[in-house]
Amino acid sequence: MPIARAVVVGAGIGGLTAAVALHRRGWQVTVCERAPEPPVTGAGIGLAPNALRALEAIGVDAAYAVGSTVPAAMELRRSDGRRLSGTRTADLAARYGVPPIAVPRPAFTAALAAALPPGTLRYGTAVTAVDDPEGRPVVRTEAGPDLPADLVVAADGIHSPLRRAYFPAHPGLHYIGETAWRVLLDAPDLRVPAMSETWGRGERFGVTPLSDGRMYLYATAVVPAGTRSADPRAELRRRFGTWHDPIPALLDRIDRLEPADVLQNDLYDLAAPLPRLHHGRIAWLGDAAHAMAPNLGQGGCQAIEDAAVLAHLLPAEPDGAQDGTPDGSPAGIPAALAAYTAARRARTDAVRLRARRVGRLGAVRHPLAVAVRDLVVGAVPDRLALRGADDLFSGFRLPG
Repeated sequence: MPIARAVVVGAGIGGLTAAVALHRRGWQVTVCERAPEPPVTGAGIGLAPNALRALEAIGVDAAYAVGSTVPAAMELRRSDGRRLSGTRTADLAARYGVPPIAVPRPAFTAALAAALPPGTLRYGTAVTAVDDPEGRPVVRTEAGPDLPADLVVAADGIHSPLRRAYFPAHPGLHYIGETAWRVLLDAPDLRVPAMSETWGRGERFGVTPLSDGRMYLYATAVVPAGTRSADPRAELRRRFGTWHDPIPALLDRIDRLEPADVLQNDLYDLAAPLPRLHHGRIAWLGDAAHAMAPNLGQGGCQAIEDAAVLAHLLPAEPDGAQDGTPDGSPAGIPAALAAYTAARRARTDAVRLRARRVGRLGAVRHPLAVAVRDLVVGAVPDRLALRGADDLFSGFRLPG
């Protein structure tokens, strides 16, 4: 009997994780990615305990693939350096069974791609549409050929054309009022041991040591959408050059990079939840399904959870033998996708809303409101703050 076929639209973290998970469940997988080649630059990603457990569920050891260097602590500070709150990584590991790790996105996506059979990934293959007549999806590509499929995974990102096509009444994206700069930096001599985020007045600056020894730096500011400066390096120095150490030293290193090495993106989340995360035999995951602000570091983590749950719910080794369908298409797919929506929609929307609320705290600009925020955040005992992450870090479960 023919093996059932899945086409994954998008080769980001969610799409590649789904491809690996489906391949290991016995599916024939094709990944279509419009970019001409894999990314070689970009940002970092934090893999929280929930994401690491989801990866483990599909047989992926992230620490083995991309390194396991773990920051000593996670800290929140004011712009003058005063500590507001923090958690030792050892305490996170004791509570959640595994410590978080932070890795370069290009290295992580390369590790996922390496777990797929040769020929699975098709770079430079733009998907123009997915037709789903009578439960027989056909993926249309710009250069051809068309790809018939038993399942389509829409992992086509925050601006998902497939989301717009199948949910035309949905309000789409919501600008959260901030822009973000991101950069990867070599600075081993600075010896920054902790992952930290610093809050000012409508501005934030984050420092994350990565598994390969580099630093992932990010910064945000409350500005109108589309705001750009001629040189992002100078803009970062103007905004953050007087903040606490080691931020000025890190900005010195950024000055040595090319302006194009500093990525800038306005921040959006989904204005409202999708009515469901599937349509026929199409399933949405990651930013395409529930784009969220990066304030909790859960965007990529929730995409990984999506992929693990989706593959778990779909029929394993779907060669048609279990249901006798003449084309080898497993009859259980529609029911599995309905179960996927039931398992994921409420959790991902709760995380989306929580990320938006945390972002509003970080974006406060009035001096009095900033003082009150810092006083309240600083008054919460570290043990209670750690407990507050339980629903995020312990919330991943495989259904059934």
